[in-house]
Amino acid sequence: MPKKARPAGDGKEEGPVPKQVKMEAACGPSPLNFDSPSGLFESFISPIKTETFFKEFWEQKPLLIQRDDPALATYYQSLFRLSDLESLCSWGIYYGRDVNVCRYVHGKKKLFNKDGRVQFLQLRQDFDQKRATIQFHQPQRFKDELWRIQEKLECYFGSLVGSNVYITPAGAQGLPPHCDDVEVFILQLEGEKHWRLYQPTVPLAREYSMEAEDRIGRPTHEFTLKPGDLLYFPRGTIHQADTPEGLAHSMHVTISTYQRSSWGDFLLDTISGLVFDTAKADVALRAGIPRQLLLVESTAVATKLSGLLRMLADRMEGTKELHSPDMKEDFAMNRLPPYYMGDRAELVVPGGELPGLDSTVRLQFRDHVVLTLGPNQDPSDETQGRMVYVYHSLQNRRDTHMMGNETESHGLRFPLSYMDALKQIWNSSAVSVKDLKLTTDEEKQNLVLSLWTECLIQVV
Repeated sequence: MPKKARPAGDGKEEGPVPKQVKMEAACGPSPLNFDSPSGLFESFISPIKTETFFKEFWEQKPLLIQRDDPALATYYQSLFRLSDLESLCSWGIYYGRDVNVCRYVHGKKKLFNKDGRVQFLQLRQDFDQKRATIQFHQPQRFKDELWRIQEKLECYFGSLVGSNVYITPAGAQGLPPHCDDVEVFILQLEGEKHWRLYQPTVPLAREYSMEAEDRIGRPTHEFTLKPGDLLYFPRGTIHQADTPEGLAHSMHVTISTYQRSSWGDFLLDTISGLVFDTAKADVALRAGIPRQLLLVESTAVATKLSGLLRMLADRMEGTKELHSPDMKEDFAMNRLPPYYMGDRAELVVPGGELPGLDSTVRLQFRDHVVLTLGPNQDPSDETQGRMVYVYHSLQNRRDTHMMGNETESHGLRFPLSYMDALKQIWNSSAVSVKDLKLTTDEEKQNLVLSLWTECLIQVV
């Protein structure tokens, strides 16, 4: 079954999903390049070059980019403000699901969450009097510019991208030393934040873990972030941060990605399909296991399994189409919809000319469409065979992004015989319907009409 995105908070989910709130737009022109996903990421980590970043830092070591750029600092400050939080409280946000209120003191994390709906006056009182940190989950649900940034980053990484805002008063720390199971980018929005990073206990950790102060040793890096600065560190990096004395407060946003996106996760997803297909073709995988195998231990089992795995590896070497349907479906069904100014309803309504046999068509929203192989809906029906799935995120809900809500996938499925025609559309800037690699004109028309109805192609 497809895995679900993990809830952002560590409190229980309460209350209805808040209504969409129209927030203040970012100030002035953006210093980021939104022309393409790669352009966005290049401007996001500027002046570091993308090639340098992935060669020297990604999954390897932290990167600190300190920028003395007033325009960038102003832009960062517009991404989230305290006034945004006050507006959201008036519309309806809830403890645990949307907000955590916490403080780290004397080696322990203390949670100040109340029950139910958040009242801004109470939130501000805990912030001022108890010196508690306010952690706001997934602000891209409400802030257009964060939606715009994270949507492009999801296209660039091919992985879900979440975010949290942390607002910490002077002389306070919200969270204990810990490591995350995600790649982290920190954008400093307001004030200053003092950071300490430590050697990972488990490099590229797969689990979130709190760490005791007396076990983490001395920091490998120590510095203070100011507005406009960016910090990156790999999953598994132990870290803690506090706001220096003498400031009004510090606010930063963490943008994170690559949760459960390792080779191990991909192998777990692909191996089941490979075993299923191979078992249909090779009797060795259909032979029964020895009697009482589940009751006794035997060294011969490991030898047998290693031989079967080598046979699967040989088969994989000659396989043109590996399918990872669960990971791809999970990504498509949980990611952000395309950033769109204006009425979003227009995005998911077919527009333009109805495609016919004489039409030329092209794929649109390419970065939001996933093409994958998968098993048939009914494995007992041998006549149906393998299917091709086309998943997309055009109808996804921004207001529940990365909140752990139950979601559904959107898209189409076709017989395996449609794969070559789909690849023609995917790999061409434009293709004639007549030239699609399908046996009959009826199949060609049915294919393009299905894709057009789903708003995935347009007539050119």
